[in-house]
Amino acid sequence: MSNFITVSTDRAPSPAGHYVQAKLAGQHLYISGQLPIRPGGEPLADDSFDTQAGQAIDNMLAVLEAAGGTPADLVRVTAYIVGVSNWPRFNQVYAARLGDARPARTVVPVPELHYGYLVEVDAIAVLARSAPAGLAANGPE
Repeated sequence: MSNFITVSTDRAPSPAGHYVQAKLAGQHLYISGQLPIRPGGEPLADDSFDTQAGQAIDNMLAVLEAAGGTPADLVRVTAYIVGVSNWPRFNQVYAARLGDARPARTVVPVPELHYGYLVEVDAIAVLARSAPAGLAANGPE
């Protein structure tokens, strides 16, 4: 059995269901889907697509940073967006947030998302470093 480390930060919203913000398995970080919710839990459902995309990506990056990672450590990102017409706008916001990092990516147009949000992103990263102090192993899962 492996030891997994739960990654949690108050710079991204707390999970609203039976999951964690991320799990670190060795150097592989699996970030749960991040919705456009402010870290304190305030929703952004009434804001523009660009604002929602930015918040969801910022939440993903906050979890990544909490594990000791940077955008350069991302190897795969999946984005679920409401409406294929939002694809170019998502790409602009995404590129601005990730800079030179270009992980493998899939954008999946969907008819709707939970709570009426317009975007959700999840990610996988491979960290070149050990987990930061303060992240505790959960034991075998």
